[in-house]
Amino acid sequence: MTAYDSNNIFAKILRGEIPCTKVYEDEHTLAFMDIMPQADGHTLVIPKKPSTMLLDADASVFAPLFASVQKVARAVKAGMNADGITITQFNGPAAGQTVFHLHVHIIPRWEGVALRKHAGQMEQADVLKAHAEKIKEAL
Repeated sequence: MTAYDSNNIFAKILRGEIPCTKVYEDEHTLAFMDIMPQADGHTLVIPKKPSTMLLDADASVFAPLFASVQKVARAVKAGMNADGITITQFNGPAAGQTVFHLHVHIIPRWEGVALRKHAGQMEQADVLKAHAEKIKEAL
């Protein structure tokens, strides 16, 4: 297992050192827009407690994390008027993990619309904000 790096981008977001387009926050989790979305409305949910990945997380992280994932996924589906939702979680570089802070991807899906590349192109801030507003309205 890789040691947790407290200077990863999500740790910096949690400390307020880097901005994010916030969708939801509670005592244990933070949800925000992915800046390199695979689909419009692609949202990330992270625990506030540090862990590199699912494999090294304290078990106490999972109940509040997945309660937030469910809550936010419902709002993403409704707010983005999606046909379905893909939920993914990567563990390690070989699996596609690029930020080493446990996180869950919530990706709205529409029939016949392919996903964009993971960690591909950055989205414009105003587009992310507009998508976040739609999702927040559905919360």
